[in-house]
Amino acid sequence: MAHSLSAQKRVRQNLKARSLNRWRLSAMRDAVKDFREAILHGTVEKAAESLKATIKVIDKSASKGVIHKNQAARRKSRLTKTYLAKKNAK
Repeated sequence: MAHSLSAQKRVRQNLKARSLNRWRLSAMRDAVKDFREAILHGTVEKAAESLKATIKVIDKSASKGVIHKNQAARRKSRLTKTYLAKKNAK
């Protein structure tokens, strides 16, 4: 346990940041799941809307430091590739 006041404050700040990061990561995963569901069972239009929302969430996570910017780019690229395959299959 931290003894100094500054160390105690850092512990409090770290807990708060960890909680926010876990929430953002969970929201990002949920958005990806919704997109994959739209790809499997929805229309192309619904998938396009879901892709746009998912990319927004991924970008937000990267800007907040929850994930690395290269990981965000890779995820967006893969999701877009999946969307285009669905779109071109129709």
